[in-house]
Amino acid sequence: MDFNGKKILVCGMAKSGISAAMLVNSSGAEVTLQDIKKKEDMGDIAYIENAGIKIYDGKNPDEIIADMDLVVVSPGIPTSLNFFDVAKRAGVRIISEVELSYLVTPCPIVAITGTNGKTTTTALTGEIMKKKYPNIAVVGNIGVPYSGEVQRLTAKDYVVAEISSFQMETAYDFHPHISAVLNITPDHLDRHKTVENYMHMKEKVFANQTAKDFVVLNYDDEATRKMGEKTDAKTFFFSSANTINEGIYLKEDDIIVKWGAFDGKVISVNDLKILGVHNYENVMASVAISLCAGIDMEDIVSTLKEFAGVEHRIEFVKTVDGVDYYNDSKGTNVDAAIRGIMAMKKPCLLIGGGYDKGSEYDDWVKNFEGRVKHLVLIGKTADKIEECCKKYEFNKISRCETFDEAVRLCKTLAQEGDCVLLSPACASWDMFKSYEQRGMIFKDIVRAF
Repeated sequence: MDFNGKKILVCGMAKSGISAAMLVNSSGAEVTLQDIKKKEDMGDIAYIENAGIKIYDGKNPDEIIADMDLVVVSPGIPTSLNFFDVAKRAGVRIISEVELSYLVTPCPIVAITGTNGKTTTTALTGEIMKKKYPNIAVVGNIGVPYSGEVQRLTAKDYVVAEISSFQMETAYDFHPHISAVLNITPDHLDRHKTVENYMHMKEKVFANQTAKDFVVLNYDDEATRKMGEKTDAKTFFFSSANTINEGIYLKEDDIIVKWGAFDGKVISVNDLKILGVHNYENVMASVAISLCAGIDMEDIVSTLKEFAGVEHRIEFVKTVDGVDYYNDSKGTNVDAAIRGIMAMKKPCLLIGGGYDKGSEYDDWVKNFEGRVKHLVLIGKTADKIEECCKKYEFNKISRCETFDEAVRLCKTLAQEGDCVLLSPACASWDMFKSYEQRGMIFKDIVRAF
């Protein structure tokens, strides 16, 4: 796509917004970068203005949007804002940063989505595929803006992108060669309003695929299994609970693949460094994607044995006085947090609570019995979670006003042979900038013990 001479507005001055603005600016566009924050609250932005990019700060772009040829929005900006309607009436197209990046990508794309497991699967897939594509770009919701990497790519490379439902809201032509939907559980209902809307955003990842493409789906999840009926792409199922005739599945401790020329064991889960059935599912999805991309099985297996997981996802931090501390700050929804406590092999002191995304916590609390010794609650959802706990007669609860207080209380309550797990089942935005910041602060506190 030719951006030269176009008037382009980029909304949102976080990492992906700044990268998108730099991308179109380098292509000769006349770029305005907008954020609701005032300039004085943005830190050092001189380099942006020095690049010739205009800054529109302190308000939404309702007054300027009709003058634009194209608008690019960051994923954190909800489509319910008034300027989306203003743009529609003016006939101005609004696209996501992912869509923008796709339009100028010269090589095939892997797109990985789902409620949980996206980051681990994306990181692992990137490591596997790096053996054949050393210049690979691992981007998207994993924390690396897609638009910041696309200019270095050639037709001989590959993109592996973690894709969120927010990024798909304003994507229309996005067409990966290989897509994956790992699972669907209710999430982000504060923004999408219904599970159906949320699921539709996930389905958009394969909406433009053809019979020449591949889609990897979770056979055990009814919602994702039915997605196989909605696509023209070749479907590759994975399962941790069923033996399937064509695909990849877990049989006792072995991962088995039946796909094309492959028929047999890939690896024993005992040879993996990452824990839990949910991670075995992530491994199977990564193997399926890699086979679709033509990666040699030898390279796949060697990488599986080396992979130690991703930061903030059931990440071992330290043992203090016989107590193991785990950082699962990326457990930002109920299903992810259930996987966190299920992976623990010792009695658990659990830190939970945070920003309210409209979730219900019953399924999480039902899994406390026999696993969670004590729950320490923080954040906006503390009242809601405590009320849910009372329904199921779980009363071993403490409340803390600060995060530091919560971690230190767990240290006081924990006994040798226990573990302390930060797995909040909630987003971080009430107390932190991101789940990454929450996890880093947790690790800093624990490492100082």
